[in-house]
This record gives sequence, C-alpha cells and structure tokens, in this order.
Amino acid sequence: MAGRLIIFSAPSGSGKSTIVNYLLTQNLDIRFSISATSRPPRGTEQHGVEYYFLTPEEFRTRIEAGHFLEYEEVYPDRYYGTLKSEVERILNEGQHVIFDVDVVGGCNIKNYYGDQALSIFIQPPGIEELRRRLTGRGTDAPEVIESRIAKAEFELGFASRFDVVIVNDDLVTAQAETVEVVRNFLARV
Repeated sequence: MAGRLIIFSAPSGSGKSTIVNYLLTQNLDIRFSISATSRPPRGTEQHGVEYYFLTPEEFRTRIEAGHFLEYEEVYPDRYYGTLKSEVERILNEGQHVIFDVDVVGGCNIKNYYGDQALSIFIQPPGIEELRRRLTGRGTDAPEVIESRIAKAEFELGFASRFDVVIVNDDLVTAQAETVEVVRNFLARV
C-alpha cells in the first residue's frame, strides 16, 4: 500500500515543531522528506542527508520543469522547496511522509495529493498569546517579533483551507489530539 502524507502548517510560535517532533516519537512509520535548497551546505551538512543542495540555476531549471510540489524564494537566489521525486520515493516504499511547511506550501501539497494527504493547521489561542510566546523565546528583536505577528495574522486566514485545525492552548492536549487525528487518518483504507 502506498504511504500517505501529513502536512503541518502554522504561524511561527504556534508550537507546530514541538507537536511534529512529539508525533515522530509515536511509532507511526512517518518520515520527513528531504527538502532542496539553493544555499550552500553549513558545517558537516551533506547532499541528500540534510538537504538536496542545488545551485540557484539548477533550482530555477527544476521549477520550470515542474519538479517541485512547493517552493519559496526566501531571499534573492535563496530557494527552499519540496521535490516531487523525493516524496514519491518515500510513498512508493510504503512509508508515510510528514511536512512542516508554510501555509501556501501546505495548501499546494494538499491540492496535489487530495485525499491521500491530511492537512493540519496548528493555531495559537490568539495573537496576544502568540506575541507572548515569541517574546518569551528571547531569540528575536522586537521588530522581528512584530514582523512575525503580521505574518501570523495573514497565515491565520488560511486555517479554513486545512482539513483539521488544532488550537494549541494546552500543549499536552494539542499533542494528544494530533496523535489521535493522525492515527485515525493512517488507519483509513
């Protein structure tokens, strides 16, 4: 049986990565696909392990050829994206694929795979709580936090386009709800 896809999207600070990492500990035979990037490797990163490293020209050529499920040019000539071939390889091995992507990328993957994919939007309980979480991290300057809040307000407008919305007002509850939703999805024939 071919694998399935689980897509996670959320505004920064919603707890998405924490929930995804918890989900990966639940023995559900889920694998991350390796993304492609046009940035150079850092430290000991290796091609095909952390990322598929492409030149900006190679990335643009693959975009034009339709090789990506989703991609984004984060900065000029700095691309990140999900290769169709990587996802198909994992699915053809009968394994499930998990994605941690922005809302536009999440919608694109869902549109491409339809019912074979489950899209989950992790929503913060509110903008003020999100601001509190981002400030509490202590990693960003106030202007960066305000930029993230503005982006979050935009991203929250996409929630209704996802199959499931999980409000993360209590992490343990949100983790349990996520595991239940994913288990039920993977159990469907």
